[in-house]
Amino acid sequence: MAGALKGITVVDLSRVLAGPLCTMMLADLGADVVKVERPGEGDETREWGPPWAGDESAYYLSVNRNKRGITVDLKSEEGQEVVRRLAVKADILVENFKTGTLDTMGLGYDDLASLNPGLIFCSITGYGQTGPDRDQPGYDFAIQGRGGIMSITGEPDGPPMKVGLAIVDVTAAQYAAIAILAALEARRKIGRGQRVDISLLDSQVAWLINRAGNYLVGGAEPKRHGNAHPNIVPYESFKARDKWFNVAVGNDSQFARLAETLGAPELASDPRFVTNPARVEHRLELVELLSAHLRTRDAAEWLAVFRQEKIPSGPINSIPEALADPQVVARDMVVEMPHPTAGSVRLVGSPLKLSETPPAYVRHPPLLGEHTDEVLAELGYDADEVDSLRQRGIV
Repeated sequence: MAGALKGITVVDLSRVLAGPLCTMMLADLGADVVKVERPGEGDETREWGPPWAGDESAYYLSVNRNKRGITVDLKSEEGQEVVRRLAVKADILVENFKTGTLDTMGLGYDDLASLNPGLIFCSITGYGQTGPDRDQPGYDFAIQGRGGIMSITGEPDGPPMKVGLAIVDVTAAQYAAIAILAALEARRKIGRGQRVDISLLDSQVAWLINRAGNYLVGGAEPKRHGNAHPNIVPYESFKARDKWFNVAVGNDSQFARLAETLGAPELASDPRFVTNPARVEHRLELVELLSAHLRTRDAAEWLAVFRQEKIPSGPINSIPEALADPQVVARDMVVEMPHPTAGSVRLVGSPLKLSETPPAYVRHPPLLGEHTDEVLAELGYDADEVDSLRQRGIV
């Protein structure tokens, strides 16, 4: 069955993580994504190994499936003309160059929109197209610090900590995809494209959500709580007899079931713990009491009992354990695709489940320049022209 975005063409001028992840999401939904890379070098992440699968790094493979790949020297006039021809036929262009870089090449939003008024031009940068730091390069780790998330991540008496992956890039990719899809719908209504301006810093600030809300409403600076929740108790990790696991009690009735299951029903009627606000106020006393009970059995035993009693809880899996989790497997969150140099590669699947137009896994992440001849032919270049461009290092 055709994907939801079949018939939509995307020019992908991005590299590394945020842009490629955004365009892979569009490609999984059926868009024809043409990834443009530097001749002879390509996306930096091609070299970000080990581990390797065939000739490719696992990092590159993780965010580039379902795309066609071409190589173009954007610093050359002939290469810039290739991108213009691509943009004229495209619905969407995604780029993550430093602010203003494409303008110097005649490939900025105004340049390309004049050739294709329907083009949706999405820029993903560190700090956006406006503001005093618009020209500064932006990197995930730096922005995790600047945007506030590190100040609330880690143990209360420990140093600030980053999240264990480039979460700012990942969420910026998701916000970009949402904005692009909104712009596609708007184009249907108003008859023209528009510029989409996504910044890593904006994205990080946006997903502070309730922690920012607590400050904006209450005025108190949010602090680190480790694995605990600032507004709900008990909602944190506990040490069982053998290892740590998570308990996520979200309301008073769940807490009453927890107390009963632990053999301490009196906790649910204790004035200090009878309501969530009271439990938050007396967090330390309650956690100490619960910890004493939970240390008496192994985590698997508690999880089995809690599952039966419908008390929200779960294991703390390693990544291998998470990828092998029966629920993860049942949801097709690990997929295998054939690959020309690796034989096959296993990749994380799409979380987007659509009943009529589900994501599909059609193309392996492209080899460097794999589809250059094919795409240039579609743009009107004949074989001699392509050979000339290749001999001069332009493609």
